[in-house]
Amino acid sequence: MITIKELAEILDLSTTTVSNVIHGKTKEVSRATIERVQEALVTYEYVPNISASNLARNKSKIIGVSLLARPDKYPNLLTDPFISELVSALERTIRENGYFMMIYIADEIGGIIQQLSSWNADGVILFGLMGDTWKKVGERYKKPIVSIDCFDVTERENVVNIGLQDEEGAYIAVRHLIQKGHSRIAFLSDNRHGVDRERFRGYRRALEEAGIPFHEKDFLKLMLSEKSGEDCFRELAVRCEEYTAVFCVSDLYAVQLANAVLDCGKKIPDDLSIIGFDDNVLSRFCRPAITTIHQDTEMKGILAGRILVEMIENRYHGEKEVMLPVSLVERDTVKAI
Repeated sequence: MITIKELAEILDLSTTTVSNVIHGKTKEVSRATIERVQEALVTYEYVPNISASNLARNKSKIIGVSLLARPDKYPNLLTDPFISELVSALERTIRENGYFMMIYIADEIGGIIQQLSSWNADGVILFGLMGDTWKKVGERYKKPIVSIDCFDVTERENVVNIGLQDEEGAYIAVRHLIQKGHSRIAFLSDNRHGVDRERFRGYRRALEEAGIPFHEKDFLKLMLSEKSGEDCFRELAVRCEEYTAVFCVSDLYAVQLANAVLDCGKKIPDDLSIIGFDDNVLSRFCRPAITTIHQDTEMKGILAGRILVEMIENRYHGEKEVMLPVSLVERDTVKAI
């Protein structure tokens, strides 16, 4: 690629003059000279060295996106419709704001910390961190951080969290089942941490409000580290014969459970009502279509990207925690009894 110095020699101009024209600083440059330089830029296919420009400004223009994935749950994290929609919205927002996205998926926090240290990113977006794992990142990475669906992060000066009314969403879902006459309602998840902990709390609140007792067996836990997904859902479909309804913490799990129940020769919602969470493409296109709790996944990604850019550029003056709303979407998998 031709350099500014080489262009200046060809045009018999100073490198300062050529650089000024390239960067729009033309107050002291004649119209004729501007035109000569611009024609040469096209003729010689000049490409600006972004890395050098960013280095001079002490900015990389890179935003890191780090996702923590459990290999037992996500053989390929990006196949989850929720994750792919989120990452797509992040990439578009970051690009439209003049930054570049680098993505790193790891199954342990050490790998994320090591990558962030080597990237020299201007800021980072974290997703999938539970418990104290995000704190380990915060201790090593001092630049702006936006976390998605994390908890207890707001005491750090450089962190903003984009969250969701998870507890309220689960409460709305289970209350809907109760209003349809259900009292034997199970809770399906692979854990009770992070967002699933909040959704479990909403499930319990709705039961307690209706005077319905909870028993530990009502927590249908997916043991994905011990068995294949198909085996897990096949066993849970049999256990669901004790219940009239199941609240699933995600549409992905709701669809998988519905398929397993149908494979057992049962009907949905005649034999079992199912309600999910997320309102992603799976819930809309499967048959029967899944009744679910809607969250605006695209807006979650847009806000995360937009807020991080504003933090990097010292323009963010909003809340440390942004909570997005939820709503019930009624489709075909809940029956009144």
